[in-house]
Amino acid sequence: MKRIFKLIEKYFFIIILVAVVISLIYPSLFNWVLSEYNGISILNLLLSIVLFTMGTTLKVDDFVNVFKNPKEIAAGISAQYIIMPLLALALASIFSLNTALTVGLILVGTVPGGTASDVITFLAKGDVALSVSLTAVSTIISPILTPIITLFLIGNQINFSPVDMFISIIEIVIIPIILGLILNYKFPDFCEKLKDYLPALSSIVICLIVAGVIGVNKQAILTSSSIIIIVIIVQYFLAMLLGFAVGYLAGMNRKQIITVAIELAFQNSGLSTGLAKTHFPSLSQATVPGALYSVWQNFAGSILAYIFRRYV
Repeated sequence: MKRIFKLIEKYFFIIILVAVVISLIYPSLFNWVLSEYNGISILNLLLSIVLFTMGTTLKVDDFVNVFKNPKEIAAGISAQYIIMPLLALALASIFSLNTALTVGLILVGTVPGGTASDVITFLAKGDVALSVSLTAVSTIISPILTPIITLFLIGNQINFSPVDMFISIIEIVIIPIILGLILNYKFPDFCEKLKDYLPALSSIVICLIVAGVIGVNKQAILTSSSIIIIVIIVQYFLAMLLGFAVGYLAGMNRKQIITVAIELAFQNSGLSTGLAKTHFPSLSQATVPGALYSVWQNFAGSILAYIFRRYV
């Protein structure tokens, strides 16, 4: 069983591509992902599972590292919440995206770093401790910064409640992480055993989320795929390059520079999809950028990790 879960974790980028193909051929198969059960959003519930698994891998020491590397943390978090939102806004304007896709792309830019960045950093032989700290800190402060920055960038175009978004992020992100932290604190040996299985579980959940969003928006994706896919690829690689620049200008070492670049390019795209569905229900295409970004960042990230490990 452990070997199967390790294979799922290792070949996640292939599995997610298979999920995308299946969702395009049989879109109704994943309709349940974007439905509700007793008034509870299944999509948000799935996201909470991913963040809970992240919480079980965190310890107090991960947050203590913030004080050990204040310069690196400050540079990484500043880039996360300044560069990524502005990059998303610029690309949406340059490529003249419609309102729904613009909202979705900006949400990809304003959410915190994705948990997959820690795995990719490990594979790329980066600074894993720094990666975990950056992901944890950007996630913890996201209930404040994500709604505020989103309001600043698109609030004059589309009405939405940043307070409701704040509450959503608390429910979807912070509470599951705290529960995971408590479980790890109370039962560290049990959580240590879970580490062999939870990354694969998170991978499966992310695949379901991506398949659900793409299946529901199949027609919209097929009619606008060339533009939005190009934007997603450009956004990803520019984020990676800007991450390298931030790390270099901040005087970081090689491992830290690689880590910041990966952290900046890897976004919690599942969260952006959940926020788009919850707070912009009339803009169905707003969920598309997050789903496509999730597919691309994991596919390209796995390849880049190999390149970084061998040649950088």
